[in-house]
Amino acid sequence: MPEDIHRAISTVWRLESAKIIGAVARLTRDVSLAEELAQDALVAALETWPQQGLPDKPGAWLMTTAKHRALDRLRHAKLSGDKLEQLGHELDAREAMIVPDFVNTLDEDRAAREIGDDVLRLMFCACHPVLSLEARVALTLKLVAGLSTAEIARAYLQSEPTVAQRLVRAKRTLGEARVPFDLPRGALLAERLGSVLEVIYLIFNEGYTATSGEQWMRKDLCDEALRLARMLVNLAPQASEAHGLQALLELQASRAAARVDEQGQPVLLLEQDRARWDGLLIRRGLAALTKADELATQSGEGRGLGPYALQAAIAACHARAHRAEDTDWTRIAALYEALAIRHPSPVVELNRAVALSMAFGPALGLELVDQLMDDPALKQYHWLPSVRADLLAKLGRNAEAKVEFERAAGMTSNERERALLLKRAREQGH
Repeated sequence: MPEDIHRAISTVWRLESAKIIGAVARLTRDVSLAEELAQDALVAALETWPQQGLPDKPGAWLMTTAKHRALDRLRHAKLSGDKLEQLGHELDAREAMIVPDFVNTLDEDRAAREIGDDVLRLMFCACHPVLSLEARVALTLKLVAGLSTAEIARAYLQSEPTVAQRLVRAKRTLGEARVPFDLPRGALLAERLGSVLEVIYLIFNEGYTATSGEQWMRKDLCDEALRLARMLVNLAPQASEAHGLQALLELQASRAAARVDEQGQPVLLLEQDRARWDGLLIRRGLAALTKADELATQSGEGRGLGPYALQAAIAACHARAHRAEDTDWTRIAALYEALAIRHPSPVVELNRAVALSMAFGPALGLELVDQLMDDPALKQYHWLPSVRADLLAKLGRNAEAKVEFERAAGMTSNERERALLLKRAREQGH
């Protein structure tokens, strides 16, 4: 029974921690303190629930305990020049304590919106541009996704002390910069939303194709990123690019079961068994893409789909093709051209070269890839020699392809990917 209780506590914490930290941070205006008080509530649960049993509403129990801790902390805080603000926070806390379980049964919609806003504030705070990108990712996984420091360290193959120090520095930076625990508005919202979307996108990408390690995919990271993307859409329903990101992740995640074989080896897109693609995720992705398109049209800015929605539109072309040979590569090439205009980067150009090669032949693709060979941004990007090798092989230039596959294998830190590239190098013969 205690083991069952501990598993239940872990599950509840993963689901509810962002709401609790966000709600307490709204009272204390201090994310670091809010996390500490939420952790205190978690410790209390670990001490109490094994003896007394799981409460009827475990999430509400944790919320109530954390807010009581916040109220106690506010009561005992020394009065200072911030006295009025301090007392205002205490009043907020007292008012919150009046309603059992912090759910007003006469206004549950308002309470739900408040909790939702708290989580959204927490996400925007964790992804504040004052932090480095690495710090934003780690802090989002910790505060919003509810991962432990050890889990984050394992995900990014770093030591636990390194991640712990990064988290401490990130929270200290937020405090020193006096980052407000408020939702940004207007132009600031658009600016900060991009940071939040970028972090979720990076978390998913690391799970979809792991940078290093023994596994090609990290499904746990994909699942967390997808959960955060869905959460963001629920909290910011009028943001076209939020729907675009959700669409992209849903469609990419739909291929997960077909991306590796029974031995865990990578299976490339054109070789995947599409019957194993998840139809529900595809439908959800296409629906999210339709919503993103509607919102982009309604905005009246005339800019069309944003970068995430354009990538989702590309993924949708694959999802709609029942067979690899049915893929509309001409449309994909056009979408990459639009993406290059909206979000120019050498990686986008590399993908556009692949699409053009599929639509109009490998010679055209190779011509574009060769133009990227000296781009400093792609110097350590193993996909560049990998793509070049594939195009050379299609043109019958096997000896050159073998060299490029071997070069790509030497540049990747993922063991599964390295094995695949070396296998393809051997297939080129001598």
